[in-house]
Amino acid sequence: MYYDVIVIGGGHAGAEAANAAARLGARTLLVTSFLARVGQMSCNPAIGGVAKGTVAREVDALGGLMGLAADRTTIHFRMLNQSKGPAVWAPRAQCDRGGYSREIRRLLEEQRGLDLYQGTVASLKIDGGRVAGVCCADGSEFSSRGVVLTAGTFLRGSIRIGVEKELGAGRAGDAPAVDLADQLNDLGLKARRFKTGTPPRVDGRTVDFTRLERQDGLDEGYQFSHWEAAAGLPRQPCWISRAGGEVKQIVEENLGRLALYG
Repeated sequence: MYYDVIVIGGGHAGAEAANAAARLGARTLLVTSFLARVGQMSCNPAIGGVAKGTVAREVDALGGLMGLAADRTTIHFRMLNQSKGPAVWAPRAQCDRGGYSREIRRLLEEQRGLDLYQGTVASLKIDGGRVAGVCCADGSEFSSRGVVLTAGTFLRGSIRIGVEKELGAGRAGDAPAVDLADQLNDLGLKARRFKTGTPPRVDGRTVDFTRLERQDGLDEGYQFSHWEAAAGLPRQPCWISRAGGEVKQIVEENLGRLALYG
């Protein structure tokens, strides 16, 4: 099957790239390993922040999806840096993690000229020194005039947990894209490794919230999208904790067990 544009990867960048191509009239295919995880918030389930909040609003102004999905699934919104001048104010929304992913998928499915395919791209089709499509691990092949690669952390990705455990993964629970990474390397496109840290998930049922400082968000008047007035979801407070001497001691005694860098 032939497409004008094929996008590899269904994370934040892939979703925006596929949407943009289809909106411009290109027949577009988005290939991702798990359709249920399109737009997955793999680390912190938040949109915006210092500098990133400006980018999110610019993406929205250009017809992107991020602002719409964030506004519809916001559970906590704050304008950061309000103790300083307006030039450095930064919008940030905490979103319902599962709801955001479902909203991104719904928006993609509604976009005319855009098809979604669940599969893992194993290699690029090369014709005369040019990219001509993709080959998937399940044997499917798709041809195209252009390919957009938004593989994120999946190209030969690995996860380190302390010093005891290392495993190949694009993110926790998902296999890395090893075959595609090897082909890119053979083509002279060398991959570099970047490190990111994932914050721990805390079971709210184990927390004594009476000992924490409550931080409520802004209920009205702030959002990312210029195109609609979204109500979002019922708001939830954040809770601020501070590490004391006991936590400091635990950290200092276990510095040697930190996950490796690089």
